[in-house]
Formats: sequence, C-alpha cells, structure tokens
Amino acid sequence: MAIQEPKPEFAELVEAHAREIHAFVWRLVREDAESEDVLQSAFLRAFRAYDRLPGGANYRAWLYKIAGNEARTRLRRRARSPVELSDDFPAAAPSVEHQAELQLRLSEVAQAVEKLPHKQRTSLILRNYQGLGYAEIGEILEVSPEAARANVYQALRKLRARFVTAASGDLPAPARSPVEARVR
Repeated sequence: MAIQEPKPEFAELVEAHAREIHAFVWRLVREDAESEDVLQSAFLRAFRAYDRLPGGANYRAWLYKIAGNEARTRLRRRARSPVELSDDFPAAAPSVEHQAELQLRLSEVAQAVEKLPHKQRTSLILRNYQGLGYAEIGEILEVSPEAARANVYQALRKLRARFVTAASGDLPAPARSPVEARVR
C-alpha cells in the first residue's frame, strides 16, 4: 500500500497559484471584474471539494481545471446576453492612427481566439500565455498530451487561416499574428 503524501493547506495552494490562475481566467473572459468573480467562484468550489482530493494530486492542474470550467460556464451565460463594446483606447501612443490600427488588430485576434472551440482556445491560452507543458494541459482538459498538442496546433492553424484570409481581402494583416509570435 502506497503512502499518501500529506496535503498542503488550502491557503498555501491559493497563495502559490492565484496569480497565474487569475491571468488564465482573465484571458478566457477578458474582463477584469468578471475574471475576479470567476476566480473567487473557482476557489470557493475548490475549497468545498478539497477534502475529497487525494494527497499527492497535481493541485495546480486541478485548480486550472476548476477555474477553466467556471470560466466556460460564465462565457456560456454571457453568450446568451448582449455585449457592449468599449471604444476606450490607451492614450500614450506615438500616433492616434497607429494606436487605432494596433487596437483593431489586437481586437481581431482576441475575437478570433474567442471563436475557437473550447478545448482549442483553452489549450492555446494555457500553452502560449500560461507557459504550461502539453502533459499538464492534457491533465487539465482530461486529454492526452498529444491531443493537447493537436489542440494548440489546430487553434494556430485556424488563426493563421483567418488572418491570411484577411490579408487577401480589404484588411491588412500582419505576416504573423501576435499569438503566433509568442509561440516562436
């Protein structure tokens, strides 16, 4: 019979992972207040389930999974209600035109990422923004590391296709999207 590792205090887990989980959640919901709400709900759900989690588990992956599920639930609710877009642009740009073009491109990339299927979007965010490995992404999404890698590849392929299509139309597109630039 294997000896079970002692579990850390829940507060230690929150302290160790809150910042990176919050960044992950924000990238999914893309709103400050809502990301705070999702994070709080996720940690509350995790706290309630913590006693049932065996010692020695991958606590980080477990917290990511709970937070990702909570964010997905919020996104589904949001999809059912109308969305207001903000016209706020940060001020200190070299030129208004340059800033507006950059904001437009970033907005287009963010919208394209939001339209990806859940597992592809989550895999892409976990890999490119959170820096997780394919094995950990697979554990979070309950897929193999190979499937996690395939999800990231498919997400990038769809984004490339989207922006290459934009380049052939009226909108100028960068040679590589900002998401793609992070991968290399």
